[in-house]
Amino acid sequence: MINCIIVEDEFPAREELKFLLKKYDFINIIAEFDNSVEALKYIHSVENIDVIFLDINMPNLDGINLGKIIYNYDKNIKLIFITAYKEYAVEAFEIEAFDYLLKPYSEKRIDKTIENLKIEINNNKNQEMNLKKIVGYRDEKIYVLDFEDIYFIEVREKETLIHTKNNFYLSKFRISALEELLKEESFFRTHRSYIVNLDYIDEIEQWFGGTYLLKIKDKDFSIPVSRNKMKEFRELFLIK
Repeated sequence: MINCIIVEDEFPAREELKFLLKKYDFINIIAEFDNSVEALKYIHSVENIDVIFLDINMPNLDGINLGKIIYNYDKNIKLIFITAYKEYAVEAFEIEAFDYLLKPYSEKRIDKTIENLKIEINNNKNQEMNLKKIVGYRDEKIYVLDFEDIYFIEVREKETLIHTKNNFYLSKFRISALEELLKEESFFRTHRSYIVNLDYIDEIEQWFGGTYLLKIKDKDFSIPVSRNKMKEFRELFLIK
């Protein structure tokens, strides 16, 4: 369960956000405020807040300054700023905002934010527990997969597939969310459609345009390295 609070002084906007968040059964709205000073008092009084949806244009104490206070108080709380104005984005991300949502709300955009939020919080909990596992779906069953058993991840026909030595499994996360989950492990995003476990690269083959194809151990399959990933990939393997 992800515990969140909403700080928004406009009642219709607050109600709309609550309505959009209710479809996620793992989102638990524990409090809401139309006053940033009262919100700050509450934040200092509890310990179970995971994320704050924070309007920027607030009377007395605006959202950016409230965000700075929260950031200095507890950097583990994820801040998602909400506003009708794009110009605040740079200042918001200077305090490591998790995301920045523009009004009027886009349900598709909120879907992306919540998915990334879920994987980020689960990733943090996994790291605290040193849990290096993820679930995959196959034949109407749920399988628990060890990170080390993942050979590569592929996007195929809009589905995200996790490949192991002998099988592949459907993931309900986008590849960008899995990239975030695996960023501390031996995985590399070679292409917009692929993440590869570096431990299972057997051969690096020259391909057209000065790019590479990666031969994968135990697989009759090659993974491309896109042109914009070449510099980072060469540096990773000290290729001159």
